[in-house]
Amino acid sequence: MSEEVRGTATHQRLIALLSQQGAQYRVVEHEAIGKCEAVSEIRGTALGQGAKALVCKVKGNGVKKHVLAILAADQQADLSQLASHFGGIKASLASPAEVDDLTACVFGAIPPFSFHPDLALVADPLLFERYDEIAFNAGLLEKSVIMSSADYLRIAQPELVAFRRS
Repeated sequence: MSEEVRGTATHQRLIALLSQQGAQYRVVEHEAIGKCEAVSEIRGTALGQGAKALVCKVKGNGVKKHVLAILAADQQADLSQLASHFGGIKASLASPAEVDDLTACVFGAIPPFSFHPDLALVADPLLFERYDEIAFNAGLLEKSVIMSSADYLRIAQPELVAFRRS
């Protein structure tokens, strides 16, 4: 399956979920730009509203787990905090092949929702404390969703874990 077809399927599944759940959201179409700063400017949102999605592997102490870790785009992840939360020794970013298998999206287009049973969803609480809305790429590099933070938390139900660098 081509990258566009896979991303389109994820996009359609996401939009269907948001509509079924009565979420307050809007879709913004834009150029396919991979940089958080440029995309937030095009969306008309603050950088800190951006939901950055990292597909991570946690290993060690008998733990082997994939995690979709969501944090504000103006923050850096502390993967050691993520590893210790799950009882592992270390965490690293997943390979492009693993990202494709677990999200059906190219890197940079991953929405902050897990549609795979082997992909745990966690989010850093700071993302929801500063703004009433979050923004993210919606399965495709050229489509973003801006939605209510409260609706995101209600629908996605991420485990809230502080894993940003201080």
